[in-house]
Amino acid sequence: MKDTTGLSRDEKEIKYQLSRELKIRRAKTNFWAFCQVLEPDFYKEDRKHLKILCDSLQGVYESTIINPLTNKPYRKIMINMPPRHGKSRTLILFCMWILGINTENRIISCSYNDDQASDFSRYVRDGIMQKKNLEYEVIFKDIFAKTKIKDGNASFQKWALDGQFFNYIGTGLQGSLTGKGAKVILSDDLVKDSEVAFNEIALDKIWQWYTGTFLSRKEQNCMEIMNMTRWSKKDPCGRILATKDSVNWLVLKMEAYNERTGKMLCDELLNKDDYDFMADPENFDNAIFRANYHQEPLDIKGQLYNFRNFYKEIPNDIVKTIAFADTADMGKDYLSIPVADVDSNDNLYIKDWLYTREPFEITENKTIELIKDNKIQEMLIESNSGGRQFARNIERLVQESRMYCLIDWFHQTENKIGRILSKSSNVESKVFFPEDFPIKYREVWGALLSFQKDGKNKNDDAPDSLTGLFEMVNNGSMAVWEM
Repeated sequence: MKDTTGLSRDEKEIKYQLSRELKIRRAKTNFWAFCQVLEPDFYKEDRKHLKILCDSLQGVYESTIINPLTNKPYRKIMINMPPRHGKSRTLILFCMWILGINTENRIISCSYNDDQASDFSRYVRDGIMQKKNLEYEVIFKDIFAKTKIKDGNASFQKWALDGQFFNYIGTGLQGSLTGKGAKVILSDDLVKDSEVAFNEIALDKIWQWYTGTFLSRKEQNCMEIMNMTRWSKKDPCGRILATKDSVNWLVLKMEAYNERTGKMLCDELLNKDDYDFMADPENFDNAIFRANYHQEPLDIKGQLYNFRNFYKEIPNDIVKTIAFADTADMGKDYLSIPVADVDSNDNLYIKDWLYTREPFEITENKTIELIKDNKIQEMLIESNSGGRQFARNIERLVQESRMYCLIDWFHQTENKIGRILSKSSNVESKVFFPEDFPIKYREVWGALLSFQKDGKNKNDDAPDSLTGLFEMVNNGSMAVWEM
């Protein structure tokens, strides 16, 4: 065989052109090859998780992956992968590829808001419209020369190819899809983050729109793609997996680190040192980290609270307004003061919450504002670890402001975690939150819902203060009082 170093310039050019043509031809029929041709620096042979993703998408699209439970081809695929590992990037290329294969394909994609949906749609459109920067660069139109964006029809969210009415619509949640049908529907991150995951009302609205509006756009034999981080048992993935329809889904669940084998999913995209840093509860919230990098829903493993009581209006039989203060013991702790109206049955209706790491010289004035704004009649303050001085300062400031509020303090002798755990079911039963609480007080709400039964918690200030508030009116034991 002739050594390549002995090839003439013309022979080298012919060999290069032949190799290039073979790659282009393969890219027309193989999605993994398509990704490698367009983005060779990202879709490398050793990134096996991307190869699995690409082959799975192509297999579901072409109906070549048989479901062993139904003996029918999968037409639905669920993708749960860590951040920055290429899932959205691959889906953008997949939309480009299937439009290149068949210009009659119609795609409807949905994201958590219009901006995200517009970005996704624009990346697909711009990929098809890309122009060469370098002579030998391979771009989309080298592979699919006949697939072109229709003139005057290249908006961000809705556009068509030559000869078609429409090929792509991208919409945010609650967007209108009247009169449009699709051969491929794609859900990309319907749950934005932990804030939404902690909001049961928001999750219900997402599910209602997904099942009532989005799925109604499916045409016969439609391919369904759902791509998202597993945030909650009540996110769309969790609800699907809890139904009989779960058997019809090909589920790709990939964790950033395999705790059984000790191997990273992809060292180049996330190495073990960076993983260990994020896994440390001192650096990142552990529950949110596990959701992102291990696809463990925030509410599926060891969650203590599952609040279901919400109100639109506070009832008329309110007997008093109270507050409980858990003062900050150390620099990383929070001053946590929930405020509630108490009805004749000792139910508590949360109406405000001061939750901050600011120093006492700032929080003392904020506490006085809290008392004034909510007309608090009784406030109980834990005197442990500096709380006694805080309580006396608050009492003095209340008197100077000529407000009526009884300020008491006490030394807590009972085990904190024991109190929180033993009274959690009663707290769930007796405490009511305003409907907008998960959004308005998202940091508190996240601290409550991410609190774990096993005690591996970054802080316990929100659950501790809520338990103390409950104990004020429901026969709680307050140990040693200091009047």
